[in-house]
This record gives sequence, structure tokens and C-alpha cells, in this order.
Amino acid sequence: MSPKGVVVIDEEPADAEHGWEPHARPLEQLLDYGIIAIDKPRGPTSHEVVAWVRRALGVEKAGHSGTLDPPVSGLLPIGLGQATKALSLLLLFPKEYVGVMRLHSSVPQRRFSEVVDEFTGEIFQRPPQRSSVSRQVRSRTIYELAIEESKGNLKLFRCTCQSGTYIRKLVYDIGEVLGVGATMVELRRTRVGPLNEAGGFVTMHQLTDAIFRLKDGDEGPIRTLVKPVEDSLGDIKRIAMRDSAVDAICHGARLGVPGVLSVSEGMAKGDTVALMSAKGELVAIGSALLSTEETSSAKKGLVCSTERVVMRRGTYPKLWKRRPEAPAE
Repeated sequence: MSPKGVVVIDEEPADAEHGWEPHARPLEQLLDYGIIAIDKPRGPTSHEVVAWVRRALGVEKAGHSGTLDPPVSGLLPIGLGQATKALSLLLLFPKEYVGVMRLHSSVPQRRFSEVVDEFTGEIFQRPPQRSSVSRQVRSRTIYELAIEESKGNLKLFRCTCQSGTYIRKLVYDIGEVLGVGATMVELRRTRVGPLNEAGGFVTMHQLTDAIFRLKDGDEGPIRTLVKPVEDSLGDIKRIAMRDSAVDAICHGARLGVPGVLSVSEGMAKGDTVALMSAKGELVAIGSALLSTEETSSAKKGLVCSTERVVMRRGTYPKLWKRRPEAPAE
């Protein structure tokens, strides 16, 4: 019986000699393919937090997804080692924030509610002057904007939005439409796709304590805080492949029909997909060349291009050959 939401095309046992099931990785491997849902405090920049985590864990490379300004707290996903190459996937997911805005003058509640409703759905924003992107007007989607509590001109709100939305600018624009002005007083990010507060954020104090206990030989706490990068894939479409195809993908090859073991239901051409090993390891990020139905019925052809390789070359044996070069004329 196939797993829910997956079309099984073929079955083949995974080779126990190569690779690791994500939650069974040795600690060294976990720190090379791990992600930490850091609870960033107010004060430091996102870059400073990443630098601290990298030094504290003694890893060569670390990176974050979605910058939080120094006054903003909350979820800062930090990828370690090879997992930094998969952080772009988090940009595909909605983000949730909880914040407080202050209206510069009082307005009737009905008028305020009407304007808030106008900022739900597709909106247009020009990034603020202090931003890392071009200041061109662009559209973003606000999935939900709810006022949770009011006290005078202070409004506690919750916003679920498309990645790349500037909440401070959203608050400013609401104030402009109201005609009284508005300022963001406080902001906290509470969710990025499958990463949320219910799943547990990691404070810097918790990570410090886990590293201290690791020096005494106790791996338990650090394993609780560092999750396999595969835990951040959420509902992204997946293609599982044979062991014999893995190293070719690690060298940038496109995945052909013969190498496919299973594919997610509902995959369409052009979808961003996660290319997985038979053990459930993230091998690469790709773009679907066929739909689920086309993949399940095809006998040959290409299923997916390889856009970003995550797994290190040589993790699985090389079981492919380069095509001979055409003779020079």
C-alpha cells in the first residue's frame, strides 16, 4: 500500500552501506545537514546571530532564511553546512507575524476595520529605503490580517503573508490610507511554513546549554534542537529515486524516468520539487518536467531538472557513465 499522497512507480530496497535516514544521521552528519529554528531576540542583527551559531557549533558554514531587523524577534531558520543550500525552499512558504501598531490619532473602529480589510489579498509594496532588494513596486499576498486586541490607539495584530512582505511598510501604508499615520511598535515572526512555535523554537541559551552538555559527551540535547533539513520541506512535492541515480544528480544531471521510485500526487510541470533518496534524504532541488500522471505512465524521458544540489558528491557510489564526447570534425 502506497503512502498517502504518493504514487509508487517501483520498489527497490535502499543500500544500507550508503547514506543515512535523516533522523539516524551521526552527529557530524546532522550538523552538516541540519536546521535550527532559532528564536532570535531583539537587538542583534540576523547576521550576528548566524555568526554566533556557527562559532558556537564549530561548523564551517551556516546561513539564515528571511532577515529579521534588529528590533524584531522570533523565528530565524538557520541552516548548517549543506543545509544552507536548501534554505531557498522556505521562501516558497507563507510567514506569520504577530505585532503591535500604533495609530498616530484615533479613528472610528468601523473605518479602521474597513481599511484593514482592504489590505487583505493582493497588495502592492515598494520596499523601504533600507532594504537589500531593488525599490521597485511589487505585489505580495496578505493571506490573513486580523486585529486580535485593541487598547486605545495600540492594535495587536496577526498577519499571515507571502514571503518578502515588509510588515513595517504594511503598517505604514495602513496609516497613510487612514490619513492619520501608523507606526510599528513591536514585531515577532511566529511561523515560516512548517516551522512554527508549536514545533518549538530554540533560544540561544538553550543552544549554549546543549553545546556545554555535548562537551561532556551527551548528544541528546543538541539532537533535540538541531533538526534534519528534511523536516523543513513541508508540503513541497517530492520525487524519490533509486540509489543508482543519486550520485548523477549530485553532479547536476537531470533525473530520467528509469531512476524514479515514487512521486507526489498533484505534481505539475514547472513545480519546484525535492529530489529524495530512497532513505528520505534531500539530494537536490529541481523543477518538474513532467506531471505526476505523465511520470507514472512514461517509460522513458526526463522527469526533473536539477537546479540546486544539496547532498555532497560521493555520498552514494558512482554508478553512471559520462556519454562519450563526439569526435571532432
